[in-house]
Amino acid sequence: MDKYIDAFVNAFLGTVDWTWKSIIFEVPWYTNYFWGLTVISLIVWCLEIIFPWRKEQSIFRKDFWLDGFYMYFNFFIFAIVISGVYEMLGVLFGDLNITAKSLAIVDVSNWPMWLQLLVFFIVLDFVQWFTHVLLHRYHFLWNFHKVHHSVKEMGFAAHLRYHWMENILYKPLKTFGVMLLGGFEPEQAYIVHFIAISIGHLNHSNIKITWGFLKYIFNNPVMHLYHHAYVLPKGSNGVNYGISLSLWDYIFKTDYIPEDSGTVEIGFKGDEKFPKDFIHQNLYGFKKGED
Repeated sequence: MDKYIDAFVNAFLGTVDWTWKSIIFEVPWYTNYFWGLTVISLIVWCLEIIFPWRKEQSIFRKDFWLDGFYMYFNFFIFAIVISGVYEMLGVLFGDLNITAKSLAIVDVSNWPMWLQLLVFFIVLDFVQWFTHVLLHRYHFLWNFHKVHHSVKEMGFAAHLRYHWMENILYKPLKTFGVMLLGGFEPEQAYIVHFIAISIGHLNHSNIKITWGFLKYIFNNPVMHLYHHAYVLPKGSNGVNYGISLSLWDYIFKTDYIPEDSGTVEIGFKGDEKFPKDFIHQNLYGFKKGED
């Protein structure tokens, strides 16, 4: 038991230390996710101000500060809290002889770096797309995902507005995706992470971008707005599930873009009764009868 406790404490303190060092610029710039997230956010926000799609929307839109808090909470504070738990699980899996290579179907470590990064990006994005579908298909998961869909005005920070339970689901499945690659994460994986943050911010932003013919590959604000639409196609649990890539939606026929005015109402039926504050939103989903 002592080794599990030690693993938890060491991981927790290590994550706290790394986060603090990031804030005070004592880690390499390319792995400084704190300031990387901040800079990307400021850039996309400035683009929203200069090139607003919905011109009537305020610069400090509805829930701007709440979403800003979510952004840092989910990216850093929750990561600190949960880091020790994942390290304990890692030790447990080691005791059970479950290694990163247990589920490997391909070894990419000897491939050219650009190809490693591309495969890493595609595999993780598909895993997240699939997880996103599950969040919409199963009622008990949808109750947690409602936090993200409670956004009533889209903006960059809405990207990271989600219930902490989503991390509990996404993280193991993303780890599973990495295990399929032999447990290998490219040395330059920070490139993939920063690209994903940038695309996610843009997809939720108040900017009209469609990427031209690349819309069939990359997700975009027009496509993602309809993912948040209040009224969905009849019989559908959701549309446009893509995270960074839209190609999964085109492949699996979950794409839906009827028009591109940007005036569609967003949210979900019953959202007027949904909690408005951070604490109650993150307690939502655990009680029976919540709809």
